[in-house]
Amino acid sequence: IIAHERFENSEFTVRIYPGALAEGTIYCPISARKTTTAAEAIERVIERLHLDRTRCYVLAEVKEFGGEEWILNPCDCPVQRMMLWPRVALEHRALSGAEDYRFLLRQKNLDGSIHYGGSLQMWLQVTEERRRMQERGLLPQPDSQGDHADLCHLPELNERSLLDNLRSRFRQEKIYTYVGSILIVINPFKFLPIYNPKYVKMYDNHTLGDLEPHIYAVADVAYHAMLQRESNQCIVISGESGSGKTQSTNFLIHHLTALSQKGFASGVEQIILGAGPVLEAFGNAKTAHNNNSSRFGKFIQVNYQESGTVRGAYVEKYLLEKSRLVYQEHNERNYHVFYYLLAGASEEERKAFHLKKPEEYHYLSQDCFTVEGEDLKHDFERLQLAMEMVGFLPATRRQIFSLLSAILHLGNIRYKRKTYRDDSIDICNPEELPVVSELLEVKEEMLFEALTTRKTVTVGEKLIVPYKLSEANTVRDSMAKSLYSALFDWIVFRINHALLNLKDLVETTKILSIGVLDIFGFEDYENNSFEQFCINFANERLQHYFNQHIFKLEQEEYRSEGISWHNIEYIDNTGCINLISKKPTAMFHLLDEECNFPQATNQTLLDKFKRQHEGNSYIEFPAVMEPAFIIRHYAGKVKYGVKDFREKNTDHMRPDIVALLKSSKSAFICGLMGIDPSATFRWAVLRSYFRALVAFREAGKRHTQKKTETAGPSADLCGTPHLIFLTLQTAQTVVCCLHNFLPTCLKKKKKDLVAQTSRLTPVFLCFVNRRNKNYKSKPVLPKHLLNVKSLKYLSNLTLHDRITKSLLHLHKKKKPPSISAQFQASLNKLMETLGQSEPYFVKCIRSNAEKLPLRFNDNLVLRQLRYTGMLETVRIRQSGYNIKYSFKDFVHHFCVLLPEGTSATREGIQQCLDQLDLEPDGYQVGKTMVFLREAERQRLQALLHTEVLRRIITLQRRFRAQLERKQFVRMREASVCIQVQAWRMWLYRRCTAALVIQTAWRCHQAREAYLRLYAAYRCLALSSFPTGQENMSPPCSPDLMLDRSLRDLKENKEPSPKVKRRRSVKITSVALEPVEEHNGHIFKSTQYSIPTYCEFCSSLIWMMDRACVLCRYACHRKCCQKTTTKCSKKFDPELSSRQFGVEVSRLTNDERTVPLVVEKLINYIEMHGLYTEGIYRKSGSTNKIKELKQGLDTDVDSMNLDDYNIHVIASVFKQWLRDLPNPLMTFELYEEFIRAMGLQDKKEMIRGVYSVIDQLSRTHLNTLERLIFHLVRIALQEETNRMSANALAIVFAPCILRCPDTIDPLQSVQDIGKTTACVEVIICEQMNKYRVRLKDISSLEFAENKAKCRLTLIRRSMKPVLIAVRFMSIARTMVCIRTPWIASSNRHPVVMLLWC
Repeated sequence: IIAHERFENSEFTVRIYPGALAEGTIYCPISARKTTTAAEAIERVIERLHLDRTRCYVLAEVKEFGGEEWILNPCDCPVQRMMLWPRVALEHRALSGAEDYRFLLRQKNLDGSIHYGGSLQMWLQVTEERRRMQERGLLPQPDSQGDHADLCHLPELNERSLLDNLRSRFRQEKIYTYVGSILIVINPFKFLPIYNPKYVKMYDNHTLGDLEPHIYAVADVAYHAMLQRESNQCIVISGESGSGKTQSTNFLIHHLTALSQKGFASGVEQIILGAGPVLEAFGNAKTAHNNNSSRFGKFIQVNYQESGTVRGAYVEKYLLEKSRLVYQEHNERNYHVFYYLLAGASEEERKAFHLKKPEEYHYLSQDCFTVEGEDLKHDFERLQLAMEMVGFLPATRRQIFSLLSAILHLGNIRYKRKTYRDDSIDICNPEELPVVSELLEVKEEMLFEALTTRKTVTVGEKLIVPYKLSEANTVRDSMAKSLYSALFDWIVFRINHALLNLKDLVETTKILSIGVLDIFGFEDYENNSFEQFCINFANERLQHYFNQHIFKLEQEEYRSEGISWHNIEYIDNTGCINLISKKPTAMFHLLDEECNFPQATNQTLLDKFKRQHEGNSYIEFPAVMEPAFIIRHYAGKVKYGVKDFREKNTDHMRPDIVALLKSSKSAFICGLMGIDPSATFRWAVLRSYFRALVAFREAGKRHTQKKTETAGPSADLCGTPHLIFLTLQTAQTVVCCLHNFLPTCLKKKKKDLVAQTSRLTPVFLCFVNRRNKNYKSKPVLPKHLLNVKSLKYLSNLTLHDRITKSLLHLHKKKKPPSISAQFQASLNKLMETLGQSEPYFVKCIRSNAEKLPLRFNDNLVLRQLRYTGMLETVRIRQSGYNIKYSFKDFVHHFCVLLPEGTSATREGIQQCLDQLDLEPDGYQVGKTMVFLREAERQRLQALLHTEVLRRIITLQRRFRAQLERKQFVRMREASVCIQVQAWRMWLYRRCTAALVIQTAWRCHQAREAYLRLYAAYRCLALSSFPTGQENMSPPCSPDLMLDRSLRDLKENKEPSPKVKRRRSVKITSVALEPVEEHNGHIFKSTQYSIPTYCEFCSSLIWMMDRACVLCRYACHRKCCQKTTTKCSKKFDPELSSRQFGVEVSRLTNDERTVPLVVEKLINYIEMHGLYTEGIYRKSGSTNKIKELKQGLDTDVDSMNLDDYNIHVIASVFKQWLRDLPNPLMTFELYEEFIRAMGLQDKKEMIRGVYSVIDQLSRTHLNTLERLIFHLVRIALQEETNRMSANALAIVFAPCILRCPDTIDPLQSVQDIGKTTACVEVIICEQMNKYRVRLKDISSLEFAENKAKCRLTLIRRSMKPVLIAVRFMSIARTMVCIRTPWIASSNRHPVVMLLWC
């Protein structure tokens, strides 16, 4: 019933699309319950968008985008209608798509009709385009609708205005808000689509406040501030548990790595991204407030080079909550990794690790098992991938999972008292012991003794005392917690080793860094213990650090600089910090003292607290007799129970357990127990060496025995087990390295070890030669291998953090430090690191306690705003000066705006600022610094940018004028030189031209006179001769006969029928004959070489008659207009799917320059057959070829080429080329290509071929370009597909350069060599150009990167944006140079690159 009421009262987010009613708004999100009516929803939209209330509005529901709209009645409930939508429509609300569900706001006219106002789809496209232009800065940002992105801009400053502004933005799904440079994040408990790569690019290199607030903006500002100021930065994320700190950290890390990868990715970015899921799996758990709560603190420091590339990283962890491993409160779970392992392990792994269901484990079965919306199998795969990215080998991952299973089985061990003895215990379920001993690789007897008895050494004797029942459970849980804590420390150590840059071990160059602090949030549970006490103390320190930077140090600096300022009061928590950590009466110190007394109890600890701090205002004690105390933190009062305070502060593992684990056969378990990682590594190397030495000896003995027993060489070492062998060189290197870290007693035996290694040389070489003939001396080793230097370096970094290792401390004289002491040391080092960096603060706020999506709880948010001092923060940011420059830096940065010779003094700067257009209260000049507010700094930056651009334009104008002047002078000098030297030649040519003109004119006059005489003579002759001789031609002059013969020879290109050889089947066309068209046929006069019958009247056709040039339809001339049969190959617009035997021009248009069938076939061959041997040499199945050809001829788009062999597809492509009525290189230009190939000089031949190609039509040229580029790609893979340029030319020359039917067959056979050579020349020439162009592109890219680096240095001082833009445009112009015959801009981009 409670769950049902909670569901009924829960709020949902409804998106209403106003369309043209609210320009610039895509949708308006409102909060509504199931009972909210459409009238109430419309009222909220009107209030949110400030619409005209005098008009009438209705709400419409639309399904399947662009479909029918359903008008909702005022009493209808939109949420109930929305819950009936498909789940996909609720999860993916795209801006456009085939299926979509929306609520639209429509205006109702006076007559009751609905005013639609245009297409919703078109309006969405326009609105989305406007939004993109606003994001890019091309359009001004829209005015805020009643809310402010920066709380400093609030006109009225109080708690209510702060809360109203945040609530208004939150309901619009704007979860980020600025307070100056501080970012407030309200956790929506829902993923919002504002973190894709588009937003990464959007916020790149933008000033804080230019765009909508975002976590990416803070990361970008910190990154560029680090590069410009060359100082370390840190981002401090704080907030309650469940406020979204971990998710904000992940977004920050993702953006920082993305910024680094703009130039050259070093590979460390992937390891950083992979480390996050690994640490979350092992260190996060579900709590009452948060489903993914961090149960440890971490500080991620990303180190950069001066160029901005990631150099390395470092992860530091703080106080893992070990008690959660053995006990969880109500509605909480254990660490995520256990549930991932049990749900995602394979059957083989479940059997090897003895895995069970979560309900069968004591450590997991205490409360809940599942989380809503969780996919454990997917999370386990994600964890495996992340561990692989970090560098964990499969064997290492198996060891980790084996240890996790051992911890779970260890928790299942239960105890009972023995019946015959009261002081001894026994194990209830002994079947768990073999499983634990197998997984830990320890002896079962030793494990039983360690879990049931303890050994005490007195003077002269050793006592074995059995545990009591409560002590045994404590020892068992302590062993499990220490194992898990040691494993977590080892994982963090290995991640740091993978993130370590080996250059840091030898180089001392300056390293810039950005640190991101994600520490546990403030916690107040029903039962608070030692862990919550430490966690809240850490948050007290962070709040104190925040107050120091925002309030105390800021106001002290104002006073020291002597500027006018009124102090702002704030909550100072120094007293609470001193209560907990200031010696000698600090609570931590008193706790350590009580831990040293054996007879101390919880009550004595509480009494000591009372005696020392009875009158302190920050601590209270309950009135009733309760073992607890109350601390007044900055976030409120928290009650802590003192139970288990002492035990958790000294949670050491007994020496018996440590000795047991160190006796494990697993090197992994032994390594976890080691105190010094470098010492553990040295002994591991030594142990591996001696094992290899023994293995060599045994192998040598077996080799010698088998050599004497069998003569066959194939039997050598057949039975040798798979051992890990070292080469001789490696073995000798190991021996030499052992001298550097072996104890003194072992160094004396170094010579003996070297001698033994040398004696094993022939045995090892024999083994290697017989085992593998292709043996290489340098095997491929995995990445991130350990070495002594890196281990020492990392150990020095973590000297302050020895929590787990101190638990295993076995020194008798010196006790290990307590947990609280080590935690304070870690916090002190953290504060020291933060103090050396410039901080950015991210304040995370929990929106509601029920973890409901987009639910805003006013009281909860207001409480968090109060204890974080947000009102005071806004006040000091609003009235303070958060931008500070020293006099020298100010003059250096704004020197362009200042008058020349301005000195870096207070008076000079004050005078210059007074002359600029700035608000008088927006700046102040102190004794040594200039103080600016953010608005004034932005105004100065805008003025600086404008002035720099003006000077750049002036320089460019003068430089261009100088260039033009030089060009003009050169041209003038050249003109004078030409006029002086060529005047006589010009005069001579002019006289000669005059003589030629005169001669031609006189010849023309004489010719006209001759023709007049000839006409008169013809008239006389016709009148004097009889009628029967009319056909006799008059005598002609020799010149006239010669002209007529030449004219006849030019007009008749057909060779003599006696010389011409007739083809057996081919039909030849006669040129210069009239063309007739009927029913799609194109009839031309045709000469038939075999007896043929008319297809209309069935009569015999003589040698010369008509035929269709498309389908070869033969008929008489008289039957052409009578035939009723349509041409089978005529292109019909209604049957536009026909592809074969059709002119190329009919298959292309302005949008598609290459036929669709060609593009589809070539793309498929390039995708799947580029490396197929003999791709165009071999033929496919004839039936499949016919089937595919018919399918493509019918419908190209619906054909699936995956159903056919690659050779079938290649054959169909060649068939398409052969079926073209006019080949790609055309019949008209065939003679020109043959004539060009007859040239002797190779350069002249190539130039001639390309000049003929320029004469091709645009459609033929585009298709030919695509084909040649495809053949070039095929030829470049000659080593694989065995298709050289010559082989491709042999195949494709008959397809694209066919001889016309009018040419003599014998001549066409003789031209085969020339056509093949022509195609081969084109392919080879384009291959050469392709290689040269790639080389030029590489050179240009290198020059571009070099210029970018230089321009980056210039931007740091002057930021000349226009120069960078112009340089990029010039560089791209150089790449895009084209040849004359590739001038079209609509061609394939890759082909354009090739033909360049």
